[in-house]
Amino acid sequence: MREVVTDKIKFDEHGLVACIVQNYETGKVLMLGYMNTESLVLTQKNKKVTFYSRSRQQIWQKGETSGNTLELIDLSLDCDGDALLARVNANGPTCHTGADSCFEEV
Repeated sequence: MREVVTDKIKFDEHGLVACIVQNYETGKVLMLGYMNTESLVLTQKNKKVTFYSRSRQQIWQKGETSGNTLELIDLSLDCDGDALLARVNANGPTCHTGADSCFEEV
């Protein structure tokens, strides 16, 4: 997997970029999180998806308490440079509610 170069990313005024998480095998969208430079570097280094929590204002690795981690397969930057797509193998449910995905049909 090629690393995403952080100088190509257009971080917002808070130093964050949206990251869509997608199941590598099924293509199902699992969640949306935000990354800063530190969480992006940790994600690429450890191959475990790591975000920046806007509510807690801290770095958090998905699944660090539940064990439901997201194993990074590949990471892409969109054409505008303002969103990431992490394709993953999910080790358990992704949503804090216990659902596979944070998204439901409306």
